Amino acid sequence: MNTYFKTSNMSVGYNKSILIHDININIEKGKILTLIGPNGAGKSTILKSIARQIPAICGSVYIDKEDIFRQSLKTTAKTISVMLTDRIRTDMMTSLDVVSMGRYPYTNIIGSLTAEDIELVYSSLELVGMKSQAYQDFNTLSDGQKQRILLARAICQQPEVIVLDEPTAYLDIKHKIELLDILSTLAREKQVTVIMSLHEIDLATKISDYLMCIKGEKIEAFGTPEEILNENTIEKLYDIEKGTYNLNFGSVELTKPQGAPRIFVVGGGGFGIPHYRALQKGQIPFAVGILFKNDIDFQVAAKLSDHVISAPPFEPVTEELFQSALSLLLKCETVIDAGGNNGTFNHYNRRLLELAEQNNIKIRK
Repeated sequence: MNTYFKTSNMSVGYNKSILIHDININIEKGKILTLIGPNGAGKSTILKSIARQIPAICGSVYIDKEDIFRQSLKTTAKTISVMLTDRIRTDMMTSLDVVSMGRYPYTNIIGSLTAEDIELVYSSLELVGMKSQAYQDFNTLSDGQKQRILLARAICQQPEVIVLDEPTAYLDIKHKIELLDILSTLAREKQVTVIMSLHEIDLATKISDYLMCIKGEKIEAFGTPEEILNENTIEKLYDIEKGTYNLNFGSVELTKPQGAPRIFVVGGGGFGIPHYRALQKGQIPFAVGILFKNDIDFQVAAKLSDHVISAPPFEPVTEELFQSALSLLLKCETVIDAGGNNGTFNHYNRRLLELAEQNNIKIRK
C-alpha cells in the first residue's frame, strides 16, 4: 500500500482525558474513509483532532509523510478543509461570503480575493447546485442548503484532504445522493482524500473504500466494508437488542412477532416481502415456506419470522422439508398466496396451496 494519510498511535479526548486511544489509520491518496458508530462514540472528536480543531492528546497525523501537528495552522489549512456540524456565525453574510472564506488560507493579510479566487468560489457553488443562491443571506437558507454551502466552502479551499462530520445531516435523500456523488467525484477525479462520519450505514458501505467502527474507548474495526462488515458487527457496534440489521438491504428490521404462527405465507421472488412487513407491523406471528436461501424473500423473511422453511439454492426440495412446511401450514388459520409460484422449482409450494384448500384453510392473495 502507498500510504498517503496516516495516524500513528493517536489518542483523542478533552482536557487531557482520553476518550479513544490507539487510533491507527493508513489509507491511500484519493480514498474515502468513513467513521461509523453510535452517538457519543467519539467520531466528531477524532475528526476535529485530525483537522486540528482540538489538540490530540498524543500521537501524530501524517499527510504524504509530513506530520501536520508540526506545521503552522495556515499550512495545514492549505492541505485540509473541514466541514463540521458545529454552527458558524454568519451575521449579515451571503452564501458567496461564506464560500469565499475557503480562499482565506491563500489570500493576503487583508483577505483580498483575486479573479482566480472568485472564479473558484463560483465554480464551487455551481458544483453543489447553489449558484443561484450566491447572494442570498446565509441565515435564510434551509438547513440542507446551508450544508451544501458549507461543502462548497470546503471544496473552494482546494484541499488534498477533506474532513466532514455528518455531511448528510439535514439533507433529504435526493440531496444526500448528490452530496455523496460530489465527494466520490472529488476522490476519483481530483484524488482528494475524504475522511468523514455518517449515520447511514447503507450509504457508508456504498461510498467508502474504508470503514472505521468506533465504540467505547477503542477502534472496534478498521478495513474495507467487505472485510469487516457483517450483521453481527453492526448489531454489536450499536447494541441492537430488539430487531436486527439486514446487511443485504442496508436497513434495520424491527422486532419479530412472537408466538406460534397464525398465518402461513407462500412467497418467493420478492412477492412475499410486502406481506412479511405488514404482518410484522401488526405483530402477527407468521410462518413462511418453502424458500430457497438465495431468494430475495428469504433475506427478509428470516429476519422477521422464526418459522421459515428453506432449502439450499439449486437443490431439490426434499419430501421431509415439504412435510415440515405442511405441518406448519396446517396449524395456521390463514394462508397468504403471495404469487410467484409458477416456476419449475415451486411445485411444492403449489402443492401446499392445494392442500390448504383441501383442508378448508382460508387462502388470501
